[in-house]
Amino acid sequence: MELQSKQTARTPMGDEKIVELYWKRDEKAIEETDFKYKKYLFSIAYNVVHDRLDSEECLNDTYLGAWNAIPPARPNVLKAFLIIITRRVAIKRYHSKLRQNVIPSEMTVSLSELEDFIAGDEDISADFDAERLGYVISDFVRSLSERKQFIFMSRYYVSDPIDTIASDLNLSRSMVNKELAAIRSTLKERLESEGYSI
Repeated sequence: MELQSKQTARTPMGDEKIVELYWKRDEKAIEETDFKYKKYLFSIAYNVVHDRLDSEECLNDTYLGAWNAIPPARPNVLKAFLIIITRRVAIKRYHSKLRQNVIPSEMTVSLSELEDFIAGDEDISADFDAERLGYVISDFVRSLSERKQFIFMSRYYVSDPIDTIASDLNLSRSMVNKELAAIRSTLKERLESEGYSI
């Protein structure tokens, strides 16, 4: 008689329950966060820092950041809350590494696509309020169709590679590039209409 080992698949805990664990200061919150979101958060960090060890450190810093922020914060959308922390941690690490030497990064590539009209040099920074620019871009993104929002956020916020976006949407690479070009063109028009000289 052949014995078969039965492995029960573990189901991720719901976000509300995870947040409740944070509020109770139960360390299981970090374990559940890691189980549910590790792969996704790791990919966000890796797209920015392009290094496995640094990405692991970003994950640890994300979990610590969530632990320190909840409470008093009580995020309505835990995934979005974690993405923001991961992205901030990864960008901070990216800038730290950049000061040491040039590192390959999907973030560098995606931001270079926008640099023609969202420059970061001191003259433009002095002329325009960054917070106002943020509002203009946020309003622009909200005006896009759901698919274009996904493409824009995936490329310029999460720093996903073109191939990943294409795969997620079941589109060709050239179609994603075409959509991104159209989005950038429309964004440029919006910024010019708001008084940003490009």
